[in-house]
Amino acid sequence: MSDAFALADELGPAKTTHVQIPDHGIRGILVVDNIATGPAIGGLRIAPDVSLEECARLARAMTLKNAAAGLPHGGGKSVLVADPKMPVAQKEQVIRGFAHALRHETDYIFGPDMGTDESCMAWIKDEIGRSVGLPREIGGIPLDEIGATGWGVSHVADVAAHYAGIELKGARLAIQGFGAVGKHAARFLANLGAVLVAASDSTGTLHDPDGIDLGTLIPLKESGKSVSDYPGGHKLGRDAIVGIDCDLWIPAARPDVVNEGNVQQLKTRLVVQGANIPFTDGAEKILHQRGVLVVPDFIANAGGVICAAMEYHGATPSAVFAAIEEKLRTNTRQVLEAVAKHKILPRDAALNLATTRVKAAMGYRRWGIC
Repeated sequence: MSDAFALADELGPAKTTHVQIPDHGIRGILVVDNIATGPAIGGLRIAPDVSLEECARLARAMTLKNAAAGLPHGGGKSVLVADPKMPVAQKEQVIRGFAHALRHETDYIFGPDMGTDESCMAWIKDEIGRSVGLPREIGGIPLDEIGATGWGVSHVADVAAHYAGIELKGARLAIQGFGAVGKHAARFLANLGAVLVAASDSTGTLHDPDGIDLGTLIPLKESGKSVSDYPGGHKLGRDAIVGIDCDLWIPAARPDVVNEGNVQQLKTRLVVQGANIPFTDGAEKILHQRGVLVVPDFIANAGGVICAAMEYHGATPSAVFAAIEEKLRTNTRQVLEAVAKHKILPRDAALNLATTRVKAAMGYRRWGIC
């Protein structure tokens, strides 16, 4: 989909900006979806196949996520069409050039996402003075290092387990995308008694029904190796993670990994979405009909943006962790109580919660501008 107007509705997007600097290999998009609650915060994603449609969907997810979390920020997203594993010097040049091109877009604050990290945010901070998720050395709270998103996912799972009829102690956990979010979610959930039985990354799937040792897997991943290098377990194809029998399944990678074509393979009782837009709407409806509880992305994975927003306003790490725990546990209960009371999809309940807050904020803006 290439028509920006086809993506619009009553909430946004407020602005779509295309950036192209061919001489420097820079091709990117910024979507500022809604700024009724304040300047938009959203990550910078780098991928070779990222599109306007994906950027717009992610920007909307950020609008809903920030509103649901009660943050004084709207939603936006930026993407660069490039290889995230390009040489560091080239990556710095591309990111700095993209940020400079957007230096006057003051309604948008950059944050880290797939393909970017704290160093990337430091380059943007130096270039235009407007980014979050910064290195500790320059006053940031590095959300990937401390595991802010994974911390939130673990608390959402703890609340949702009751509604799904499972106990986290001894629950079999599978994580699709064992990266920054996935590894921390696994660590925090292990502290609550969950047992990691499967994990995947871009190279394949690791499966061990007796449990995977996080003390071995996490350092291995942090050294730059893959789940396939783990000394033990069964090595399967990358997409095999979808069919692993488990109690709790956490997607923590790209959009639409579970769709109408593979949703019937999923064998779990609870899904907590650690990634943004990881399931299609049709897949979520099918799972709901099967009695599988799916906690939507913008409720479940808001820990990272809460951390980013609080960093922007000068909070401490201890205050961040407390706020993530309180906000996400409260929102999860509110959404799942609405599901039980009104017999509606979890995503519909979450949308009602978030859009009500966005529209209320829009009512205070001149002409209700988004």
